[in-house]
Amino acid sequence: MGILLVYDVTDESSFNNIRNWIRNIEQHASDNVNKVLVGNKADMDESKRAVPTSKGQALADEYGIKFFETSAKTNLNVEEVFFSIARDIKQRLTESDNKAEPTALKINQQDSAASVDQAAQKSGCCGGLKELTKICQILGGSFGFWRSLKCKIEL
Repeated sequence: MGILLVYDVTDESSFNNIRNWIRNIEQHASDNVNKVLVGNKADMDESKRAVPTSKGQALADEYGIKFFETSAKTNLNVEEVFFSIARDIKQRLTESDNKAEPTALKINQQDSAASVDQAAQKSGCCGGLKELTKICQILGGSFGFWRSLKCKIEL
């Protein structure tokens, strides 16, 4: 399982809620769940930013988790976040399940990329959602499947 903790860089209250979310994860999720901190809306003008990059990085460092800033609007780092957490989950599952047959994520971009592009063009969705849908399909599930893994996306 993997969890993306997403906050809005223009809204300090969403950033302040991260500690509460982490407490909830510690209480209700398995101990070894992979987590990534994501500051979204990185495309916004600096004057609208309420949470500096350094503050997000410091919080991620405090909890020992990876940190990215993204923009679902411009597609900045969206794919990188999902591939990063997918690789980390795959590595954790491989390392922890040496006795049984390892659970693995098979990433094959060429099989589904064309059909995802066609679907995204028909729907007219934004680049971030298009990339999210593509990554979910590449990793073997639907968007709903990944949402059920507690991935929180703010568009």
